[in-house]
Amino acid sequence: MGSECGPGGSQSRAVWCAHVEGWTTLHTNCLQSTRPANQQSCFRVCDWHKDLYYWRLGTWNQCVPISLRTGRTGICLQGEEGIQTREVNCVLKADGSTADHAICEYFEPKPRQEQACLIPCPQDCVVTEFTPWTMCSKTCGLGLQNRVRSVVEPPLFGGLPCPNLTEFQTCAPRACEGRETVFSLKVASPPTSSAAPSRTARQARRRKGKERKGNRDPEMRELIKSKRNRNRLNRLEDDLWNMEIGYQSRQVVCVHRNGSTVSLSQCPHWSLPETYQSCLMPKDCVVSEWSSWGSCSKTCSDPSVPQGSLSRSRQLIRLPTGGGSECPQLEESQACEPEGDGVPPCAAYAWRSTEWSECRVDALLSQQDRRRGNQTGLCGGGVQGREVYCIQANAELLSYINNNKDKQASQPVDVRLCKGTTPSTTQLCHIPCPVECEVSPWGAWGPCTFENCDERVVKKGFKFRRRTITNYPTGGEGNCPHLVEAIPCDDPSCFSWQLVKLEECIPEEDMDCGEGTQMPQVRCVNSEGTEVEKEMCVDEVYPSSVPCLIPCPKDCALSLWTEWSTCSQTCSSKTAEGKQMRTRAILAYNAGEGGSSCPNTNALQEVRNCNEHPCIVYHWQTGPWGQCVEDTTTSTLNTSSSADKSTCTMGVQTRKVICVKVNVGQVPPKKCPEAPRPESVRPCLLPCKRDCIVTHFSKWTECPTSCVNGQKNKQFRYRVIIQMPANGGQECPDVLYEEKDCATPSVCPGYRWKTHKWRKCQLVPWSIRRDSKGAQENCGAGVQTRAISCRQLDGTVADVVQCLKFASSMPVMSQPCQLPCRDDCQLTNWSKFSPCTSDCVGVRTRRRALMGKSKKKDKCKNSQMYPLSETQYCPCDKYSAQSVGNWSDCILPEGRVENAAGMKVQGDVKECGQGYRYQVMVCYDQDNRLVATSRCNSHGYIEEACIVPCPSDCKLSEWSNWSRCSKSCGSGVKVRSKWLREKPYNGGRPCPKLDHLNQMYEVVPCVSDCSQYIWVAEPWSVWKVSNVDLKENCGEGIQTRRVRCMLNTVDGPSDAVEDYLCDPEEMPQGTRESRLPCPEDCVLSDWSPWTPCDLRWRRVKSVCVCVHLDWSTCQLSASAVCGIGLKTRMLDCVRSDGKSVDLKYCEELRLEKKWQMNASCTVECPVNCQLSDWSAWSDCSQTCGLEGKMWHRRMVVEASQGDGRPCPSQMEQWKPCPVRPCYRWQYGPWSECRVEFGELGLELGEGSRSSPYFTIHDFFSKKRQIVNEELCAGLEQAVDGDKNIVLEETCTLPCPGDCYLMEWSDWSPCQSVCVKGQRLDFTPVQVRSRAVIAQEPENIAQCPDQEWQTRPCSNGECYEYQWMGNPQLIWCQRSDGINVTGGCPPALLPGTDQSCDPPCDKPQSFCSEEGVCMCEEGYTEVLTAEGMLEQCTPIPVLEIPTAGDKKADVKTSRAINPTLSTTVQPGRAGRTWYLQPFGPDGKLKTWVYGVAAGVFVLLVFIVSMIYLACKKPKKPQRRQNNNRLKPLTLAYDGDVDM
Repeated sequence: MGSECGPGGSQSRAVWCAHVEGWTTLHTNCLQSTRPANQQSCFRVCDWHKDLYYWRLGTWNQCVPISLRTGRTGICLQGEEGIQTREVNCVLKADGSTADHAICEYFEPKPRQEQACLIPCPQDCVVTEFTPWTMCSKTCGLGLQNRVRSVVEPPLFGGLPCPNLTEFQTCAPRACEGRETVFSLKVASPPTSSAAPSRTARQARRRKGKERKGNRDPEMRELIKSKRNRNRLNRLEDDLWNMEIGYQSRQVVCVHRNGSTVSLSQCPHWSLPETYQSCLMPKDCVVSEWSSWGSCSKTCSDPSVPQGSLSRSRQLIRLPTGGGSECPQLEESQACEPEGDGVPPCAAYAWRSTEWSECRVDALLSQQDRRRGNQTGLCGGGVQGREVYCIQANAELLSYINNNKDKQASQPVDVRLCKGTTPSTTQLCHIPCPVECEVSPWGAWGPCTFENCDERVVKKGFKFRRRTITNYPTGGEGNCPHLVEAIPCDDPSCFSWQLVKLEECIPEEDMDCGEGTQMPQVRCVNSEGTEVEKEMCVDEVYPSSVPCLIPCPKDCALSLWTEWSTCSQTCSSKTAEGKQMRTRAILAYNAGEGGSSCPNTNALQEVRNCNEHPCIVYHWQTGPWGQCVEDTTTSTLNTSSSADKSTCTMGVQTRKVICVKVNVGQVPPKKCPEAPRPESVRPCLLPCKRDCIVTHFSKWTECPTSCVNGQKNKQFRYRVIIQMPANGGQECPDVLYEEKDCATPSVCPGYRWKTHKWRKCQLVPWSIRRDSKGAQENCGAGVQTRAISCRQLDGTVADVVQCLKFASSMPVMSQPCQLPCRDDCQLTNWSKFSPCTSDCVGVRTRRRALMGKSKKKDKCKNSQMYPLSETQYCPCDKYSAQSVGNWSDCILPEGRVENAAGMKVQGDVKECGQGYRYQVMVCYDQDNRLVATSRCNSHGYIEEACIVPCPSDCKLSEWSNWSRCSKSCGSGVKVRSKWLREKPYNGGRPCPKLDHLNQMYEVVPCVSDCSQYIWVAEPWSVWKVSNVDLKENCGEGIQTRRVRCMLNTVDGPSDAVEDYLCDPEEMPQGTRESRLPCPEDCVLSDWSPWTPCDLRWRRVKSVCVCVHLDWSTCQLSASAVCGIGLKTRMLDCVRSDGKSVDLKYCEELRLEKKWQMNASCTVECPVNCQLSDWSAWSDCSQTCGLEGKMWHRRMVVEASQGDGRPCPSQMEQWKPCPVRPCYRWQYGPWSECRVEFGELGLELGEGSRSSPYFTIHDFFSKKRQIVNEELCAGLEQAVDGDKNIVLEETCTLPCPGDCYLMEWSDWSPCQSVCVKGQRLDFTPVQVRSRAVIAQEPENIAQCPDQEWQTRPCSNGECYEYQWMGNPQLIWCQRSDGINVTGGCPPALLPGTDQSCDPPCDKPQSFCSEEGVCMCEEGYTEVLTAEGMLEQCTPIPVLEIPTAGDKKADVKTSRAINPTLSTTVQPGRAGRTWYLQPFGPDGKLKTWVYGVAAGVFVLLVFIVSMIYLACKKPKKPQRRQNNNRLKPLTLAYDGDVDM
């Protein structure tokens, strides 16, 4: 292999020296140092290299514009075409080294290395229009006006940056009167925080001072001690909180409007703000170290099982206060796999199933089937079911399968543990239909014979007649009627002489005529009619000779006697005797005297008695076979070595056998012959006992691990029957399902925050603020704190971590407070509201009063500043109910019926009938707000009864009776039919395929015995001579006889039938004309029957052929619906003229073959669609509002088959959810920016603004209303999905003269990068911006830079920009109607000079509005390879029509898209037409139409002359009147309308 494949090969090529003009020269003329190699090594590729090498594809590089390659640049309007490249290498799989590309190309073409791409055009920054000018920044003197705009689309792909978002202009409303204010106060430094003296030290000093005042009694000490404990709890001196109150200070300076700082004395008119305030000292969250990792939740080893997890945690040591850093995550987990050698493998789970239930046919019956009332005896195709469960598959396989020792199977587990496809729970099955016994007609009665010719003890004899079984039944011959009947008779004989024929009549005494005798020709036969040796008939009377008569010439000539007719009775009784008759006819009358005269009419007929035996018929009658029982004569035990065997030992069956006299009943057994007596005992096979097998009980279902509020849960376990008992085996246990209550669940430990009393308001220490202007020692603004603890619902103390997890948001622990000073107004707390007389009527009030010296102060009496009463309307609790939304689907009551076998059949499921549909009921209060429906005494729904229509199957009539066989001789068909009575509706079973008359047919073959019906002719009548001679009774005459078609039986013709049933070709003559012999004439008898034909000497003129007819339709048992049936066909013997004849003719000619007359067939079962149960109702699609829906679904378990009921279209149903009001957290508007102290450090010159965080009630189209925050207590604290709640942020409160950034604009709509309306693969973005605001002209240079931000978004829109307006006013507009600056291509600006680069200097070229060189009208563009205009070529505009072009016309060729390259047609370049067919208006000139018409007439004339010159003269032909019509052939495509 190595020598034939792989590296090491070589390739060679010819190298020669050539002149630059192409001819070959000597090698010495070329420089030898540059001579290419003529040989190189190569790699010989073989097929097995395919597994060693592959193409390695690199990533696509950045899209490079084509203009960079071609050097052509132009204006980008929609996007620029580019090219992306990548590396493609042939690589060895083993080490990744590159190889020759030829190796990989041997197996697969080299992938492409370049592809086209699209680069969007550079997108300039797009901004909105300017807002109107603001008011002048000053009311007097020189100020500024501003107008701003915002960014709506950022610059992309190298577009122009954003322009200035602000424009300024000076303004001077009026001259200032007096001195202009140029100074203002400003916070000059950030606030600093300092800790106040600790409370413990202060209290210790205070307590020590108090103790010096004197000792207290013990009760007082205990009271003080308990109070101190409560205070200690309120102070929360625990390290978890550790709140420390400090103070903040800030510096206030005086600044000039130009920004320079001056002395505070320059601002005398301002009252200095507070420079100190109390605050909480910032404390960061403190947590412990991580605990060690816990154990892995996955305890077994299996890569296919998902990984487990292990976790660790850390404890909370201190919570953050005063704006300290938040706590980090307290728990974390990571994926894990168990490690170690002793890790057991994971349990595997597998599906198991019970045994199939009994086959059921009733599930396939249609609604109209009469057998639904009586289902006994049903057979054929059916369905059966089984139960599927999940088990844990381990090494200990089910031992009961192999040795049947363990009567229980594996324990079922939760079905969700088993993966993969669930095994089928239903399947088609088949119950064999019993074959009915069919017997032949009775044979003729035999002779009187002994019951047993070998033992002729009794002189009693019997006549027997028999019939045979033509179709053996399923259960054997015992299910057939009796096959032998016997009649007692006397003088029995086992052998007898049988007359074969009579010899010719021999006259007596050597006479030629007269009386004579006929000797019989006989044979000896036994009782069964079989010929035996003649010695066996020695004891029997030999038949004597028969007298006969040969008429002499003058005698009356008579014919021979006919055969005896069939006996009229099969037996004789007192009222009926059997008779037989034979006749003869007069062939010639006697001639005068001397001859014997003809007998009278009565002598021409003879009658005799027959079947004289009495009508006493006996036969053996059998009962059904009994059950197979153990044969007590044997000692074999009924045991089984294997569960697979269905039989174990031999048993016996017995039946009753009695002798029955026909029309009488049971008689003693001795009356019946013993020989044909059926057996009454037979051996049988005993089936083995089969015990019931059940699984172990499953594990108890788990009780809820978490607490449940007020719910009682149950747990259950179950086991599955996987084998039903049979044949007396052990019965199944009664209990298959057990249920018990779960242990009493613990009460859910709800958690809540408990707030304690606010502590005393703490001020900044007096030692620090005593130098502040206007400060007082014991009054002013401060901070107060309170204790917060975590409690369970029962009030017990809980860990704070539990409240952080499960309780609502933590209450605030500090708040600003105010200690009133002497000059402050002091008021009491508000009283409670006064009671209302009734709801919705009147008002209620509450009051407060001034305290102390405040009652005398005038400023405190200002009711607007200090109102002393509040009034509000009394609450109105009026509610109104209203129905909203659509009605739900009609939902039936839940429940499903299962039969005893556990099989779920579609017919058992309640699918129709009365159900209920629901509509939402909502409740509104007096303010039109949604409230709980219980306020309106409603459960939230309007319930209305509805009807789910039941499916109605296709209804057909019953089968008609079978028609008569289409042929009376040979094989034919018989037909029966059904017709449509009612079409299906509401998803009922469809109709089978019907014809155009809405009928369906069933055709079966039938055979008619050709000898079943025969012609029976009566004797000829007396001659009627037409020319009667008075002397002689002879001459021409006529005879008649009656011919009838009769049913032929074993005993001969019986009943007359219609003549058409007999073969008309074989009908005997009813009349004949002949000559009645005169005395001188020779008298002949009638022709005897033809003797049997000897085929060896016979020349066959009529050829017989065996033909097999077509198969019948598939025939089922009368008790079957579908399944395995039988189709049949018949053999027919057909004569060469097409007539069917008896099969014996084909058998004589040995034309019969071994055809298959019966074949198995299958009728598809009409299996209805099997559906799963309805699933449980889903959760509501919405947590609140009107649009919420709940769904439940079902699936198709088994699709319908055949003509079964199809699956319904409704596989899911919905009903509305109970309506709940929608609440959500929403930001309020920002407050005004204030420069004040706060918990957050504020930058110089900045203040803060806050947003109230309130609850919005948002329902349907009603107005959003602010509601109590308690209604949002259960909602996650997030605003529009953002969990980062921002309630306070820094802001800018500009001082007079400052230049500052204004607030951020709103986010622009989400916008995608699009080309020609199609989104490209770029992330959509939104943009916002903030512009600069200036107040003083001299401070503009100090203004900060404008800002803009972008963020990604989803579902971006595609916007287009276009120039709008007229020549006087032009603006750019976005497709959503917003006027913008930027976005519209400058090259397309109307009315501007569109310049092309490079300039259009070609003849007949010009620069288009798009900045592209184009050709004038009548010329087409010829472009270079780089897409540049090379020349303008004139377009020929006149085309001369040709003779063959009947539709030729003068056309104008124009360029559809002037920017596309056009190819110059060869041979037409530079050609100029001097005849211009178009006028100045662009329409065809009149002479063009004239030329075209003349050319057309000329062509018609030339063609007509050529045709007449070449046409051959027609030969004269006789006119024939051929009225034959062409046959019409119709193709039937199965349409019922044909």
